[in-house]
Formats: sequence, C-alpha cells, structure tokens
Amino acid sequence: MTLVQNHQLQLSGNKYWLIIFIILFISACSPKVQKTVVKKPDVPKVEKEVEKPALKFTQANISLLVPFRLNDLKLKTATKSEIEKAAMAIDFYQGFKLGVDSAASLGLNFKLKVFDSRNSNARLDELIKDGDLTGSNLIVGPVFPESLKHIAKYSTSKSIPVVSPLAATHPNEFNNPNLISIVNNIDLHANKLGDYITSAYNPANTVVVLINPKTPDDGVMAAPIRAYFANSKKQFTFQEFASVFTMETKLIKNKKYVIIVSSDDRKFVVPTIDKLIKIKNTGLAIDLFGHPDWVKQNYNVDKLQALRTAVTSSYKIDYTSSTVNNFIRKYRQQFNFEPGEYAFKGFDIGFYFSKLLAEHGIDYLAYLTKEKYKGLHNRFSFYYDEKLGYINTSLMLLRYQNFALNIIE
Repeated sequence: MTLVQNHQLQLSGNKYWLIIFIILFISACSPKVQKTVVKKPDVPKVEKEVEKPALKFTQANISLLVPFRLNDLKLKTATKSEIEKAAMAIDFYQGFKLGVDSAASLGLNFKLKVFDSRNSNARLDELIKDGDLTGSNLIVGPVFPESLKHIAKYSTSKSIPVVSPLAATHPNEFNNPNLISIVNNIDLHANKLGDYITSAYNPANTVVVLINPKTPDDGVMAAPIRAYFANSKKQFTFQEFASVFTMETKLIKNKKYVIIVSSDDRKFVVPTIDKLIKIKNTGLAIDLFGHPDWVKQNYNVDKLQALRTAVTSSYKIDYTSSTVNNFIRKYRQQFNFEPGEYAFKGFDIGFYFSKLLAEHGIDYLAYLTKEKYKGLHNRFSFYYDEKLGYINTSLMLLRYQNFALNIIE
C-alpha cells in the first residue's frame, strides 16, 4: 500500500508539467496490495541450533523526504531552470516507488509516506512537530547535507535509521550513528585508487605523481591520496606537483608514471590532459587516474584512452542488461517518461531496503552488513561504525576503453 502526502497545487495552462505532477502524485497514491507468500521451512537433517524466526512487520512504514519544492514552483511563470530543480526529486521518487513495489512481491505491505522536504530545515521541524515521521521504520532523505545534519537529533532520539541517498559528504560531519550513507565519500575513492595502484604496479620502476592545484576543493581528494601512499607498505617514489607543467621539469627517465589528478575543474583538467598527451608522445609511459566527477564531465575520449585513464565510481548502468531494460520498460509504462540517472538510484535504494524490511522484519539492520547488493545502478556493501553509522564501501574502477567506460575492477 502506498500513501503519498502532499499539498494541493494551483493548476495552470501548462499542460506538460501538469501531466507530470498528475502522474507523480495520483498514480503514486493507488494502493498496491500483495498476497503473502508462505514458504515451507527447510527441515534440518541433523540437530543444530535453530535461529529464531524474524519478527515480521504487518506493514512496514517508510518515509521519503525529497525536495520537490512545489511551494516555490509557479507553473504559469516557471522557467525551464526552475522546473529542472524539481526534476531530480521527481525522477528519484518514481524510481524509488518502483523499487518498493517490486519488493512488495515478497509478501509485505508497505506504507510509503512521501514528503516535500523543500530543502528547508523549518519544513523538517514542522514534519517532526506534527508527528508525520512518527512510526517510521526507515527514513530515506533528506537529500542535502545541511538537512541531514538537522534531522540527526531526531533520528538518534527516536532510534530511526536515516538513509543519506545522494550526498557524498563524509559521515563524520553528521554525528548520527543511525545514518546509512549510500554514496562513497572521497576517502573511499582514494583508498580504491591506492589499493589498485599498489597491486597493479611495481614500486621499483613506477613513479606515482599527485597533481594537486592546491585549491580547497582539490585538497579534499589530495589529502587522503597523500596519506595513503605515506602509509603504504609498498614504498613507491611519490611526488606532488601543482601542475604537470612543473612535473615536466622533474621527470625521471625509464620510469612508468602513474599520474593522479585531484581536480575536477574543467579549466584545469583540459590543459592537463593536453600536456600529458604531449609528454606521452615523447616516449614516457603514462597511466592517468582522474577525479570521480570526471565520469559526469565531457573530455576528449581519444586522449583519455591514449592515457589509459581510469576513474573510480560507485555506479554504472549496463544498458545491455536484461534487468536494466526491464526496468526501463516498466518505468515508461507507468510514467510515460524515460528514466534518468536518479530513477535508477531511487530504484536500487527503494528495492534493497524494502527487501531487507520484508525478509528480516524488525531486525533488518542486523543484515545490512551481511547482504551485498548489485543493482541496476549502484552496488552496496556496508560496514558499521559506532559513531558514523553504516557506510557503503562498494566501488568500481572504470577505464576508458573502446570509446566506453569499462569496469576493470
């Protein structure tokens, strides 16, 4: 069963966006009741300690907090830019709902309460004061870091797990042991790169170079990279420069160069790639490792391939997968739109956590660190920290090959 809470909207002549919201808020409200599937228990052949059966939910309550910001959107006068601000929330919600509906086939009824968080802490206080979140077995959202910090006190006081679905912020900023962080923080990306480099390259003939322009943003990735190689059991020749132009004057002949660029600033990255191509053409062996955000940016693929460029990522959609294409068909049928990136994210989160709730009942959190998940878009593998909560550590390393990003690890 799906319940969506929303405020009435003022209608306008903008048919296109009116259809979007009708689809979003009316189709979501239709109840979905699933028959309970009763499985016969396996009879053990020998005596052994029998695990107590899970205390199941009669109905699992999930609260979803996403920033539709419908209170700010005036359809008569809204610009494309203003409408696109709500697109992420709509896309994520619709994918999430399909994930919950898919998990309902396991026999559990879900009460999904959807709230427009408006990206406002005052709105969160209003929901808490009015008791709208009371009885939640799981809260998914808010999306943005400041709102996640704001809801931490409520989460800890009520012992309600809160899923951070999209923020890459390090969980040490939230002070919430009930937090479930989906997106990998930059320290995990740095460790993934470090682990791969130390296993794939020989320290005797490899120079690892960190290109760090030394802006505050670039330093976020540079710091854990530097720390990793300072503490590595394999001692590589490690150098750090503000640019490849400075590095060029310090090159060591007959060495393999592993270049790590900590910046995602396009104005810096483009000339960096161009210069590395020129250096490589002199005969220097170079492998390039980029910032995780390069996946979303548009760089010259020929040059990236020539430099054997690799990037870490927590997500990748395989459009040759039958499971992915089945999801796309279902999404089109239900919403008459193409699913975007956030629809895939929403589905994986909705399905994974709803499945845990359906299979393990009240003790579902105990299985969070045990059950790995390979979804349409994300992979989940959680560990628990008493102060930081549950952290997803699953990461992929992608390399530009054959004009595509392919998983190499």
